[in-house]
Amino acid sequence: MQAAPGKGRQPGRWIVRFGLTLGAMTVSMWASAEAQTLDRVRSSSTVKLGYDANARPFSFKAEGESATGYAVSLCMEVVEELKRELGIADLAVEWIELTREAADHAIRQGSADLFCGASPVTLTRRKEVSFSIAIFPSGTGAVLNASAPLALREVLTQGRPSDRPIWRGSPARTVLNQKTFSPIAGTTSEDWLAERIKTFQLSATIAAVENYDQGIANILNGESDVLFGDLPLLLDAAARGENSGDLIVLQRHFTYEPLALVVARNDEDFRIVVDRALSRTYRSEDFPAFFSEWFGPPDDTIVTFFRQTTLPE
Repeated sequence: MQAAPGKGRQPGRWIVRFGLTLGAMTVSMWASAEAQTLDRVRSSSTVKLGYDANARPFSFKAEGESATGYAVSLCMEVVEELKRELGIADLAVEWIELTREAADHAIRQGSADLFCGASPVTLTRRKEVSFSIAIFPSGTGAVLNASAPLALREVLTQGRPSDRPIWRGSPARTVLNQKTFSPIAGTTSEDWLAERIKTFQLSATIAAVENYDQGIANILNGESDVLFGDLPLLLDAAARGENSGDLIVLQRHFTYEPLALVVARNDEDFRIVVDRALSRTYRSEDFPAFFSEWFGPPDDTIVTFFRQTTLPE
């Protein structure tokens, strides 16, 4: 396996002539948008990989490196598959730093061929871009200060304080009212949190933060009571700081959101190459060690997830 750092078909040609110029223009635009990633990579001998520099351990910028992380390493496996598919031994890799919000636009415009980060698969995003098979089972998690009231931890973990009424009733709502909840801006946790507060009619404040490090800092200094974000990213951010002992990461998924690599819509030839690379990687005897580098040894649940995700040849 490579450490982090099919033969493409010619663009489709429409030979049916339409009587209307507008119809011909529409068809031409549709043809040029489809299945051109492999042709673009082959003609330039370069693949453009986008990555999020603030999505540890999936993708981030390490000292002296342009990009590294679990998703970045998986993308390098895709590069090896592209070399075999296109017969280009010296295929160059251009890394493009993108925010998760900018990634979909870059993929749509063709300024990036593949986005390597912690990207949740949602129906809304699938209107604009497509995705590989899943690279990780994720979802919204939460981080609290270790000094947070026990009742708050209980309500967030099990929906109610011990031996007390359920979430919707008192004192569960009392525990959640007048709290400051911080989602990571631009993630699905932001919309999920807003919907939860509206549904349960809570008198709480939403204070979105730009990244996980800022969110952790706000939990430690008391500006926020709870930080919501992708659970594996929360675990990594909490573990990296000097004050990790002052934090509690709840072992609960509030939502289930599989993560995947982002590819262009209507480009199945390229997507097949990506999915083949991932499937071969997951089936490899080396995959447990590959996974462990970023997350520690995989448990039975993770092993089962990747076995079920792998596509047969």
